[in-house]
Amino acid sequence: MSRSVGLLLRPCGQVARGLGLALKFAGGTSWERSRRLPEASAHDDDLRSMAYRLIDAADLQPGRLSGLVLRGEDLVGADQVAQQISLDRVREDRLVAEEVSDRIRARFGPGAIGPAVTRLRVS
Repeated sequence: MSRSVGLLLRPCGQVARGLGLALKFAGGTSWERSRRLPEASAHDDDLRSMAYRLIDAADLQPGRLSGLVLRGEDLVGADQVAQQISLDRVREDRLVAEEVSDRIRARFGPGAIGPAVTRLRVS
């Protein structure tokens, strides 16, 4: 879901300053939390990290969840946010790969490329 949020934000030239998670449980109760991102972003890794923190905070129990919504909050134009210089080569490589993936999706459709999947073969 965090990848979907990023895929919606990037083509519009927007970034999120926060991420919100809403959960609905089988008994009808709900849980909702929002957290600010360390810096505004529309990048998959940044959004995924915060989504994991929100889900950890929910202290989920198996079989009780009936609905889940993840949303970007406090959206601003990407051109209005200062870009932090990074010395993290791995992060920079991921951002380049994300940009290339977005261009492939724009040209060939949203299903043209996605995350890699590892399949175990049991003999």
